[in-house]
Amino acid sequence: MEPRKIIHIDMDAFYASVELREQPHLKNLPVVVAWDGPRSVICAASYPARRFGLHSAMPVATAKRLCPQAVYIPPHFTLYREISQQIHTIFRRYTDLIEPLSLDEAYLDVTRNFRNIPYASQVAKAIRADILAETGLTASAGVAPNKFLAKIASDWNKPDGQFVLPPEKVAAFLATLPAGKIPGVGKVTQQKMQRLGVHTVGDLLRFERGELVNLFGKWGYRLYDLARGIDNRSVKPSRERLQISTEITLPEDLPLADILQQLPHLAEDLWQQAERKKMQFRSITLKLKTADFRILTRSQTFSSALPDAAALLAAARQTAIRMPAGDATYRLIGLGVSHLEPIGQQIALWQENE
Repeated sequence: MEPRKIIHIDMDAFYASVELREQPHLKNLPVVVAWDGPRSVICAASYPARRFGLHSAMPVATAKRLCPQAVYIPPHFTLYREISQQIHTIFRRYTDLIEPLSLDEAYLDVTRNFRNIPYASQVAKAIRADILAETGLTASAGVAPNKFLAKIASDWNKPDGQFVLPPEKVAAFLATLPAGKIPGVGKVTQQKMQRLGVHTVGDLLRFERGELVNLFGKWGYRLYDLARGIDNRSVKPSRERLQISTEITLPEDLPLADILQQLPHLAEDLWQQAERKKMQFRSITLKLKTADFRILTRSQTFSSALPDAAALLAAARQTAIRMPAGDATYRLIGLGVSHLEPIGQQIALWQENE
């Protein structure tokens, strides 16, 4: 069977780069995209800001202590979404097998591509050049035979670079790859691995499948495959959904209380999406993904449409109370709405259905 050719495109510091494009006089300054408030968290940090230790999901209060001179810009999700659509238009010139992960990253299957370019590395280079020429923004790319390896590769030569991992070099690459580079391995899991003497992905080869399942639960099955460079997931093109949603994948695992600080950003983005689509909604769903890829969801349906963004945020926080307490950490948080109706009907006071 012919190996697949998968590209993972990841925009470089996307939100911050967009703001710097709009305000080029800030180019060499530490720029932070965040609402400036005591409970706010960073949405994105420019590369100069990262040199001070600032990063996504960090509380703004902490960031101000580390870098008092940082410039704070509130997020403009409408603009980010417009540019993301522009980037996806570029993707569609090369393939229709596109799986968006967020506004700033996506998988592309270019095993067969519209331009009959023989090498995936050339496709990635052409896409990155088109993005730069048409948006003024840089992107990094990983090229590999599967999604797992492509995602790791895209981070290898950031920013504005690409890394190619051909099938014949996968085993040697994984042998020395730090185990913490596996997507989903957070601090807690990494500490457990270190206690077991697992420091690289290659170290996982010492364990049989059953041993890894006993140690890490269901995630052990996936760890067994990933240690051998196996990832059979196909690139799944997005389809029109009967809901509107938004989500954030964070660079590190966080406890529940910390990850819920992203709710104001998600609620604002979601409300703006609904307004642009001229839709109102009666149901919301909160989604969390744990470090071992378990998905937790909680939903609520109301007797009438939620009237504004503040009501949406309040409903999301109310829904979050139903998430299980404990020591789990989370890598992704998402918020979605359904039971969509066109705006135009009178919006009654909303209350939760029993």
